Amino acid sequence: MRIFVGDITTLNCDAIVNAANSSLLGGGGVDGAIHRVAGPKLVEECITIHGCETGDAKITLGYNLPAKHVIHTVGPIYSGDNSDPIKLASCYKRSLDVARENGLHSIAFSAISTGVYGYPLKAATEIAVNAVRKWLNENPDYDMDITFCCFSQRVADAYAEVLNM
Repeated sequence: MRIFVGDITTLNCDAIVNAANSSLLGGGGVDGAIHRVAGPKLVEECITIHGCETGDAKITLGYNLPAKHVIHTVGPIYSGDNSDPIKLASCYKRSLDVARENGLHSIAFSAISTGVYGYPLKAATEIAVNAVRKWLNENPDYDMDITFCCFSQRVADAYAEVLNM
């Protein structure tokens, strides 16, 4: 697992993970940036998918992105409810499951739900790292290269603390 500080739309890997809204038709933040760079064919394909439930993940091509695919996952809007961490962990697990189902071996995650969805950063990074570690432990036969893509040094520092880097 590694940390990258910068723009997820510049990463050349098998898949980048989009912190999407349930429509998958674009929005603000990371979602908007991915849609802008990927181009109009991404939204055209997303229309055919018919949305995504919170905690689930769906895959599309990457189009104009360096990444071959986009895995769209819908994180929870933070409410403090006991289901929030379960749904957030599910985003990471389902994204990795979808990557494996499609034969992908390198994936870059954005900091799901930590922007406008308001998930506290420290809690979200702990959930993300623990969910990814659990998936890797449960899939020892599958080679997966993981990058946590952070939009700021503050987010990267939170991941580094949890990863003990």
